[in-house]
Amino acid sequence: MAAAASAVWGRAEQQDFRSRVRGTLLGAALGDALGAPLNGLSLEAIREQCGAGGLTDLAPAYGRRGAVTHLTQMTLFTVDGLIRAQVRRDTGAWHPPTDLHRAYRRWSATQTDWGPDERRKDDGWLAREEWLYARRDPDPACLQGLSDGVMGTLDAPKNPCESGGEPVVRAAPLGLLVGWEPQLVMQLAVEGTAQTHGHPTAYLAAGAYAVILHGLARGESLDAAVQRALAMLGQRPGQQPVADALQHALGAVRQGMPTASRVQELAGAGTAEGALAVAVYCGLVSEDVRHGMVLAVNHGGPSAATGALTGALLGALHGETALPPAWLAELEGRATVLLLADDYAMEMTQGPALHGPGASSPGWLARYPRG
Repeated sequence: MAAAASAVWGRAEQQDFRSRVRGTLLGAALGDALGAPLNGLSLEAIREQCGAGGLTDLAPAYGRRGAVTHLTQMTLFTVDGLIRAQVRRDTGAWHPPTDLHRAYRRWSATQTDWGPDERRKDDGWLAREEWLYARRDPDPACLQGLSDGVMGTLDAPKNPCESGGEPVVRAAPLGLLVGWEPQLVMQLAVEGTAQTHGHPTAYLAAGAYAVILHGLARGESLDAAVQRALAMLGQRPGQQPVADALQHALGAVRQGMPTASRVQELAGAGTAEGALAVAVYCGLVSEDVRHGMVLAVNHGGPSAATGALTGALLGALHGETALPPAWLAELEGRATVLLLADDYAMEMTQGPALHGPGASSPGWLARYPRG
């Protein structure tokens, strides 16, 4: 697997990209936190609990407002893995799916009885963030797929019957690999997903989502990015359910004012293609970021996942400044998300200067070890 050569970045381009990276990661975490209190509730139960309009603001989950689930945890470790993959290019030993697997194994270790003080030095700084050790209903398929240390592949995927939407969320950072060609972004998302969710619907939905977000990070419209994803899906075996779900989302946009019942229909059984359809639909019909995320979580499916997917899309599309400030003020782990986002943006735009010959930031390898 090889990526396109990095482009030369101007100052304005770097600032715009950093805003989109921050928007993506913060937006995903906000959508996750917004939807977390609704996971497992039917639409009727949501309306009974929150009123006819459903949930419209952050509500307590895990004992506080703004708390995130394992979806945000794994998304952050995805970023950590991608940065370390870029760092390892200097050694000539470069295989990003392996670096993702190592990152996901570092996350799975946070869900054991270990604490951050017991981590190895080469686990890097993110593995020492205490708040990431909270158990937030981790997906059993993720834990099982990572438990034996053997990396799942497309030829031998882990959990081949698992088609849930959880791995689509963690594919968001892959869309920020703007120096890569879209085909490579899709391939890495597919291979990364097969490490825990081996059903074609799951890994192709993740691949399509990464390609869509990749287009947004490059300044394309959401509609154009979806059309590219559909064209690329056409070349993949087993793609029909995902392609149909995206077409269904595009068709729903033309059916008038958005409603919770329409979102419920798109979500379907709560599998990966339904979560993707909800995110695309809510991104296309939203009046602003807040409206889109509220629309995305008020249904009887995986509300945290659809909220996170929608938040990341809208954050990539509009940048950090479009996110609701009041929600950001309450977001769990906000400082960590910002620091990681800025490191990711720096790695993507200045990588060789950070860890190549004559590097200007000697501490970078301590933060993101090559091991």
